[in-house]
Amino acid sequence: MKIAIVGAGAMGSRFALMLHQSGNQVILIDGWLENVRALQQRGLQANIDGQHTNVKIPAYDFTQLDQLPDYQADLIIAFTKSNQLDKAFSKVRPLISPQTYVLCLLNGIGHEDILEKYVPVERLILGITMWTAGLTGPGQVTLIGSGNVELQNFDAAGKEFTLKVAEVFSQAGLNPQYSTNVKYSIWRKACVNGTLNCLCSILGCNIGALGKTSQTKALLQTIIAEFAAVAAHEGVVLDQTEVYHHIAQTFTADIANHYPSMYQDLIANHRLTEIDFINGAVWRKGQKYGIATPYCALLTELIHAKEELLK
Repeated sequence: MKIAIVGAGAMGSRFALMLHQSGNQVILIDGWLENVRALQQRGLQANIDGQHTNVKIPAYDFTQLDQLPDYQADLIIAFTKSNQLDKAFSKVRPLISPQTYVLCLLNGIGHEDILEKYVPVERLILGITMWTAGLTGPGQVTLIGSGNVELQNFDAAGKEFTLKVAEVFSQAGLNPQYSTNVKYSIWRKACVNGTLNCLCSILGCNIGALGKTSQTKALLQTIIAEFAAVAAHEGVVLDQTEVYHHIAQTFTADIANHYPSMYQDLIANHRLTEIDFINGAVWRKGQKYGIATPYCALLTELIHAKEELLK
């Protein structure tokens, strides 16, 4: 399968490596020029569970896509930051043919609203992934452990191709699962990000430290309730008790010492966050449906204020 991965960060590189090694025609596209140059000159350097490998995968900056005049992808996988998605797809539009499908594996809510501008809903696939990856430098990634992918066609017409994607992913060892309710999983994971990510970023702590505060339980339950109220208007009924316990178990799990990705973006690297596609999306959708979401609104504004202070 001809697969273009838009976003050659840690996760995009992991998927590119595994899909390339299983025989697919994979290319990487990214807007970070230093990263692209490293991939072009030295190849993808990966530390996989302590074993080092170096693989040459074609990589292009957005400004270099004219080098692919006749290229049209069977599948484009979105691995950009959420706040970069629209701009990135406006640049890769020439790679999208009437037969191209797009798979979005980004954290957060509402990405389909952006992608529908570039591909019809019957060729849109949504999913989540529990694989992990770390970017240690331009063209360098650290990959630890195993994971899985859950995906589903956005429209019934896309089921046949989505099952084909699942087969390709299975051959690559990506452990796919074809879902009949991927929207639930997306909202459930958004609750994880909408609590741990923003709270750890605002409080300046890791997941385990957050779990030790006496205020955390009530904060989580209130935020989850806002997510659930909005999700219900989109046909997703969240089990709030299950979601709370799913999040709370991370406080004593192996990732207790982990600082979430939003903390890494905002506090460690002073980069803009994806808050508008997590709590901000709930706030925005809540306004649309007439649902009050004061906690999500406050958290969104606090993260944006922190972004302004640190830029």
